[in-house]
Amino acid sequence: MPLFENRYRYADLGLLILRVGLGVMFTIHGYPKLMGGPEKWVAVGGAMKHFGITVAPAAWGFAAAVAETIGGQLLALGLLFRVACAMLFLTMVVAAFSHIATGEGFGGYSHAVESGIVFLGLLFIGPGKYSADQVLFPPRRRLY
Repeated sequence: MPLFENRYRYADLGLLILRVGLGVMFTIHGYPKLMGGPEKWVAVGGAMKHFGITVAPAAWGFAAAVAETIGGQLLALGLLFRVACAMLFLTMVVAAFSHIATGEGFGGYSHAVESGIVFLGLLFIGPGKYSADQVLFPPRRRLY
């Protein structure tokens, strides 16, 4: 079967599918937080208290909502990809610790941990050749 003849031939297509799928899901997940206004931002940003940060919970919540919504869109496009992955990774770290600190079981924090692992991995892998970064910021020379 041609799909399995060369294991690495379709790696960029796989990255595209992963980027678009995760990007759309995080955009959908973050949009209500972003549109929720200051009340929602304070509720989301309150998670920073688990790190000893109690200043400006609305600003932290807004940052998390932007990371999920705009970061998801950037991820899907492959634009400023590593910045988006870093924002989403840090947001997932805070989310995971927040769920753990509130006593939620594995089912409560596992999604944030899994997503954080994926974003950290993608941070190292890069967006692949089917990305806006590849078009706007082409590498000087390719090593692959």
